[in-house]
Amino acid sequence: MTNRPEVLDTLFKDHFSAEAQSSERIAQSGSDRRYYRLISGKKTAIGTLSDNIPENNSFFYFTELLRKHKIRVPEVYARSRDRKAYLQEDLGGKSLFEKLQQEGLTPEIKALYRKTLHELAKIQWLAGRETDFKQCCTTAAFDERAILSDLLYFKYYFVDLQHLPYDRQALQEEMEVLARELGRYQPQMLMYRDFQSRNIMVLPKGEIAFIDYQGAMQGPPQYDIASLLWQAKAALPDSWKEELLNSYLESVKEIGVRIDELHFRRGYGQFVLLRLLQVLGAYGFRGILERKPHFLTSIAPALRNLHHFLDDNPQIPAYPELRKMLERLTQADIIARYTAPQFPEKPTLQVAVQSFSYKQGIPPADESGNGGGFVFDCRGILNPGRFPEYKHLSGLDEPVRRFLEEETRMPEFLEKIEDTLAITIEDYLQRGFENLNISFGCTGGQHRSVYASEHIASWLKRRYNLESAAMHRNRERWVREPE
Repeated sequence: MTNRPEVLDTLFKDHFSAEAQSSERIAQSGSDRRYYRLISGKKTAIGTLSDNIPENNSFFYFTELLRKHKIRVPEVYARSRDRKAYLQEDLGGKSLFEKLQQEGLTPEIKALYRKTLHELAKIQWLAGRETDFKQCCTTAAFDERAILSDLLYFKYYFVDLQHLPYDRQALQEEMEVLARELGRYQPQMLMYRDFQSRNIMVLPKGEIAFIDYQGAMQGPPQYDIASLLWQAKAALPDSWKEELLNSYLESVKEIGVRIDELHFRRGYGQFVLLRLLQVLGAYGFRGILERKPHFLTSIAPALRNLHHFLDDNPQIPAYPELRKMLERLTQADIIARYTAPQFPEKPTLQVAVQSFSYKQGIPPADESGNGGGFVFDCRGILNPGRFPEYKHLSGLDEPVRRFLEEETRMPEFLEKIEDTLAITIEDYLQRGFENLNISFGCTGGQHRSVYASEHIASWLKRRYNLESAAMHRNRERWVREPE
């Protein structure tokens, strides 16, 4: 039993003439699209759900265009009549970012970046020549209005959330002038828009493939190069950035395109800055406001990246209020706000995590000497045990986990609990405390509390390197299928 939508099962069966035997939910990143990997024997596909029909249509259009030009992108196998669901090729492999994280700054990784930029040149200058920009889902061009939107996104969702004093009128005027200047920059080709290493797949034989290009539009080619080479968590060294930029320019020549290299490089620096600010705006919105961990932990590297850029480019930006604001944002105290505190490599803190049933009562008092701890009531979350298909399962089983993650408010509930626990745990670690109890209760101690306790035990390991196996106090009373 899985919770994948029936429409994806139908698309899979129609295309492969076989039922999907299993599926797995693929984690979302910054979009609202939902992805599932459907599997039947050796046949796999990625099912996608999105209510954003214009965005889906852009994806279909650019998939056909890029495949026509021999750019490796996933084939769209099938789509629903309402265009809200579609089945696409499972490219497998690993992202370029994952390869970089695992292997480091090796010659092989540099070669993959070089190959990626060669393919980018073909996307921009060959596929770009015949692109119908009316097919773009948001805006046809990265023009003055779109650039100003990015700058204001950075202002509202990052700058203003830092609560720093600045001349609002002067900053607004400077951003408008900068947007006007960059919006007129030439040449304008097909701009991928989010050309970063997580959207670049390395297939088993070293082939490069691309995903998440539905936001493509007409725009300056420098922006995509900046997105790849200045990705904060990739942290490419300056020597690589310069070498790979030169490699891109060579690729442009190889495909028969002539450009003014001096003019191109001058614009490149401006678009590096613009990309760095756009990313910080996204991290502010997804991380600070929506509290998504990946984006929150990306803020400090992004600020350090911006600091490095400002040090190397004292003339960019050439607007005094904007420059002053950026220099203030990249000072140590701001970066420290988003830098995880350092704790002992071998912490003495022992955290006991457990689930229990309110029918059997709240667990007895802590006997470690701490005398306190947390007790969280999960009964406000929709109970999987009310549904026949989950009644005889537990929070340890994958179908129940999927139900709680996709059909209930459990993710929101646990997100707030993590924020609450972090205050106490970080204080205890710094002060050398030895014990803490965390308990989760639900009606039968079988589904919700079990899932929550397992989740928090895993979170403690990931975030604080604290080993804590969840203990389930009501396990012997779980409702099971009769033998």
